[in-house]
Amino acid sequence: NGCDFKYCCVFSAWIHGDPRKVVYPTDSHGQFCGQQDTPNANKAILFYFNMLKCANPAVLINLQCPTTQLCVSKCPDRFATLLDARNTKNWEYYKQFCKPGFEIGSKVRDSVPLCGIKSFFVTSCHFSHFTLLLHHRGIASLLNAKEVGMKIFEDYANSWIWILIGLVITMVVSLVFIMLLRFTAGVLLWLIIFGVIIAVGYGIWHCYWEYSSLMGKPGSNVTITDIGFHTDFSIYLQRSQTWLIFMISLSVIEAIIVIMLIFLRSRLRIAIALLKEGSKAISYIMSTLFYPVITFFLLAICIAYWAVTAVFLASSGNAVYKVAPADDKCMYANLTCNPQTFNKSNITKVCPGSQCMFAFYGGESMYHRYILVLHLCNLFVFLWLVNFTIALGQCTLAGAFASYYWALKKPDDIPACPLYSSFSRAIRYHTGSLAFGSLILAVVQMVRIVLEYLDHKLKGSQNACARFLLCCLKCCFWCLERFIKFINRNAYIMIAIYGKNFCTSSKDAFFLLMRNVVRVAVLDKVTDFLLFLGKLLISGSVGVLAFFFFSRKIPVFQEEVPSLNYYWVPLLTVIFGSYMIAHGFFNVYAMCVDTLFLCFCEDLERNDGSSSRPYYMSPGLHKILRKGEEIPKSSAAS
Repeated sequence: NGCDFKYCCVFSAWIHGDPRKVVYPTDSHGQFCGQQDTPNANKAILFYFNMLKCANPAVLINLQCPTTQLCVSKCPDRFATLLDARNTKNWEYYKQFCKPGFEIGSKVRDSVPLCGIKSFFVTSCHFSHFTLLLHHRGIASLLNAKEVGMKIFEDYANSWIWILIGLVITMVVSLVFIMLLRFTAGVLLWLIIFGVIIAVGYGIWHCYWEYSSLMGKPGSNVTITDIGFHTDFSIYLQRSQTWLIFMISLSVIEAIIVIMLIFLRSRLRIAIALLKEGSKAISYIMSTLFYPVITFFLLAICIAYWAVTAVFLASSGNAVYKVAPADDKCMYANLTCNPQTFNKSNITKVCPGSQCMFAFYGGESMYHRYILVLHLCNLFVFLWLVNFTIALGQCTLAGAFASYYWALKKPDDIPACPLYSSFSRAIRYHTGSLAFGSLILAVVQMVRIVLEYLDHKLKGSQNACARFLLCCLKCCFWCLERFIKFINRNAYIMIAIYGKNFCTSSKDAFFLLMRNVVRVAVLDKVTDFLLFLGKLLISGSVGVLAFFFFSRKIPVFQEEVPSLNYYWVPLLTVIFGSYMIAHGFFNVYAMCVDTLFLCFCEDLERNDGSSSRPYYMSPGLHKILRKGEEIPKSSAAS
């Protein structure tokens, strides 16, 4: 069955795979560079002897650079002619870059030595009569990317403590914010709204001030297109066009926020009441705020499982050796060879100077031919596990918040340890339903990945009909994924409430939402908008604080700021991390609101407020929600 196939793939990868093939470079003899307990233990660098031979387009087809590969302990820092190398003093240095057994009087084959990153290699010994100057754009770009990467790594190494401090501040602020919502939900939410409006307005004013200040300075009118791409973002901040773009973007955002608030003003009170009820539920079940830590831990396990399996699959091939001829006339070029018997074969006589060199890791067995299929299976299992982990979290939180809503006397009737009880029920009774819903979503996501791959391959295609059809399919499956996520989320809530299977719960949730489509369309989007503003305010505030800190604009902390190559590296990390942390906390809040909303709709249909069938919602919530319903009715009647 499917599970047996999945485990068969995993075990096959772990049996045949060897992560050393990914971690350590491999020389021409198939030996690892830098691995302990080998002759190359202290030689962790791969060295190309003649980089020019790798520029042949045939390398992309044969997956082999026709020049010998050698493990070295360090890159050469000097160059010499062959006459200089003959000097005994210099020979002690240069012979470490020669093939073992090479003598000073041997024939020289290859040309200029060149050292590079992990995948660069070296082979036989040769000293050029000239110095090679690199003008190849690809190599120059690669070396530039390596330099930028090293600088970014240094910035992380120097600022990681302050990045963690920023993320901890975000965590504390998010926790305090949600705690305060219980007592001052209305005030805080209006503060969020006006805070975002004021913050964006200040951004517009600041961008206008920077734009006006730079207009008269020489060179400030140079466009961003003329400058090109630079890793130093401060160059862009010295151009007036940059601040003009920022000002226009913020103005559009400000206009959208204000227009949405104008049209949704009548529903803000209802959304605030629902959020206030949600904060009250969270205050009684505080453990729910820390459940995202469990989800994060489980997702980390899923990612680790996928990554380890992918590495084992990628390294499960055997070493393949191919003939590397000295010229292009050899009939045995690029044929598979055996390095142990190569010198005794007829190839060395027909093609003098040819070598049997390591090419790549692969194989001709059925297992090796289906490596790509196994990678796709591993990706599909990864998507399935991730969706199942998220579904488990949603069902657990929904069960905990449902136990709050259906307690007639709050908080006396709330069961003990509601989060643990809900998690236990989800694991014991609802695993199949959660797995089935996750499977449907994983299939759609897998189809979307395949479509994205096909779209990437057809970028240069001249067939307009195929591109249009592919674009339509991508759009349709994106909408389908969003719809399935929406249905699954509400189905998991119904599973947590009634304990029915996935299909029945999906049907019940769908028709319940259709019977309350006006409430869903308005309240759901309004609450999502308010929660988004909360996430934006928290992450934006921490981001502004980080900007002033890392740009040394806070006098008190100027001496504490670490030396950085690019201050935007820790800044963007703090902003992104802050948003993700706030997103995790507010996701719990959003799940609470969605659960309470579905419970409210179910409560209205099952009960009538009489003594025999009392409402489980709080009187204040019922009053506000009922009052909100009268607004559209009166508008329609008029």
